[in-house]
Amino acid sequence: MKTLLIAEHENGRLATATLNTASAAARFGGEIDVLVAGHGCDAAVAQAQAIAGASRVLKVDAAHYAEPLAENLAALVTGIVADGGYRAVLVGATSFGKNLAPRVAALLDVAAVSDVVAVAAPGRYERPIYAGNVMVAVESDQPLDVLTIRSTAFDAAPLGGEAAVQVVAAGPDLGLSRVVGRELSKSERPELGAASIVVSGGRGLGSGENYHRLLDPLADKLGAALGASRAAVDAGFVPNDYQVGQTGKIVAPGLYVAVGISGAIQHLAGMKDSKVIVAINKDPDAPIFQVADYGLVADLFEAVPTLVSSLEAA
Repeated sequence: MKTLLIAEHENGRLATATLNTASAAARFGGEIDVLVAGHGCDAAVAQAQAIAGASRVLKVDAAHYAEPLAENLAALVTGIVADGGYRAVLVGATSFGKNLAPRVAALLDVAAVSDVVAVAAPGRYERPIYAGNVMVAVESDQPLDVLTIRSTAFDAAPLGGEAAVQVVAAGPDLGLSRVVGRELSKSERPELGAASIVVSGGRGLGSGENYHRLLDPLADKLGAALGASRAAVDAGFVPNDYQVGQTGKIVAPGLYVAVGISGAIQHLAGMKDSKVIVAINKDPDAPIFQVADYGLVADLFEAVPTLVSSLEAA
């Protein structure tokens, strides 16, 4: 039995979600092939070789894979699968994976299974529905399954492997889409999706100025990534890539600090698997307190500076 893992990478570095997805691929048993498609992608290939459990790295280097365009990648993946005898195709449930997997499934004429959080056996999976309030078991009798994997449900695969590299011919350049520009937020803080501590702010902060004035010092003291609720993003406090929730990033850090977040179901779906949740809100009936391990009913404009001062004194 063989499994194909589609690697997500950028600037020569594998995405953390790819390592989590590799752990899910290991549940299938048998061989794991890691597909790395790009242009000048030797650094990403070297990292993929080191993934424990990987049998081969399929390297595809061509100019039209310099950008991860879903149309070109889907055509490439279907060609590889047609010749390879695979049982499953896996990719992380990131924006990259959610864009690619449905196209691959449609071209292969199979049903995709999204947001998988457990692999009981090949063809038997578990995934959340209703914003994570219900977990459903999915049984598939398809000869090939296309899955997106929720990275927070699986530990990152360890490194130290020595997979062989096989160069694979590039697929066609379909020319159906192109990248015209990028607007990237650069930060020295940990990546939101992979951080062990996350500090998130909501609409209760009142403005983007208050968001940064109060939460930046707290995140600095904790070594945390910054996040936000959808309401805070919609209000323009912070960019969209800060959003935690069902339509944002799914996170499960060791510590999640929610400041001025009421706890709408959309937000809870993205963070309620965190190991420890701390909530600060002046409304004692806020839904966030139903999932919080520690709750402080207080004015955040007084509580957060006091917390920062306590951390400085510690």
